[in-house]
Amino acid sequence: MSGMKTESINPDASQSGWDALKILMGGMLGMVVAMGIGRFVFTPILPLMQRDLGVSNTLAGWLAGLNYLGYLIGALVCTIAPRLLRSRLIAGGALLLSLSTTICMGMTISAFWWGAMRLGGGIASAVLFIVISAEVGKSLVSLGYGHWVGTLYGGIGFGIALSGLMVPPLDLVGGWDAAWIGAGSIAILLAVIGLALGRKRVQIEVVSVDVPGTTCGLRSIWLLGVAYFFEGLGYIVTATFIVAIIAVTPGLEGFAPYSWVAVGLSAIPATILWPRLARSIGSRPALLAAYALQAAGILVSRHADSIAEVLFAAITFGGTFLGIVALTLAEGNQRMGREGQAAAFLTASFSVGQMLGPILAGSLADRQDGFALPLLLAAVSVALGGVLIALDRHFRMVND
Repeated sequence: MSGMKTESINPDASQSGWDALKILMGGMLGMVVAMGIGRFVFTPILPLMQRDLGVSNTLAGWLAGLNYLGYLIGALVCTIAPRLLRSRLIAGGALLLSLSTTICMGMTISAFWWGAMRLGGGIASAVLFIVISAEVGKSLVSLGYGHWVGTLYGGIGFGIALSGLMVPPLDLVGGWDAAWIGAGSIAILLAVIGLALGRKRVQIEVVSVDVPGTTCGLRSIWLLGVAYFFEGLGYIVTATFIVAIIAVTPGLEGFAPYSWVAVGLSAIPATILWPRLARSIGSRPALLAAYALQAAGILVSRHADSIAEVLFAAITFGGTFLGIVALTLAEGNQRMGREGQAAAFLTASFSVGQMLGPILAGSLADRQDGFALPLLLAAVSVALGGVLIALDRHFRMVND
């Protein structure tokens, strides 16, 4: 037996892999709670609020807009005061705020308090997104599994799919309010599991935001930022109203929440596949493909009256919006070499667009008695973003 070769197993490497997997799973559950439920469960519950309470598209648009205003506020606060990322109190408070505002949405019929809770929930979503990204990313890199970081954002897609699956049975239990309370209760359970899995982490290093001495840095990404604004303005119309639109389409009422499941499932691999495509063909062609595909899906959704058309609209939307986010932020960081400022400028541009989009679309839909015109304008907005990407000469300087 002495001549036989045996392979030794490194127990430390095996343990590191298991620790990394638990941290990744905990982080993904955090994304499910903060984004998939805390931020996006509003979309499949909206039709129930309109059915049971007569909520107008205008009010729905304002509630969505306030949520995205909160997200912008949370992102800017974390950018201006990055030391907040080290505070257990802030992170824990954001988690409690996200969970409580979700549950409390089902405990009132006051438009004022709904708005306040969506605003607070938006702030919480942004803080949790940034904290989870920082902690999980740093921990995975320290354990030698930094290549897993992109998988973390698949948790957003899982959360969207889960929100679409949970709403129909919760609706059967008690309608719109049971949907909110049930979604919040499920989020509490997932948060507990996520915290238990992700408790092993490393300390975050606080990195101050670099501010360039000249405006040449921002000049290199301003057109990219304007395109990103139009993407935010256009994509958010679908993100807010797609389930409500399908719910009033004859013959498709029962399929409406499951269209949101299709969005979530198609979003899961997007943050991995689109960057890979960009490395193969370049950032500009990949972004142009994503913008074009998304605009086509929005156009189809204007008159979608079959499950095949609805699925096309849902999959092209879910499969592109996170990919556009990933590609745009990566491009901005590459150009400026100052990740903090590039991300802050681009996120602010995107957030302003997604804050205005549902407000304008909801109001216009009530005036036009339907979403045909808002969806057309949303598709035009996304297409305009693609045109600006095509005109951006800085892509040639970086990638060509």
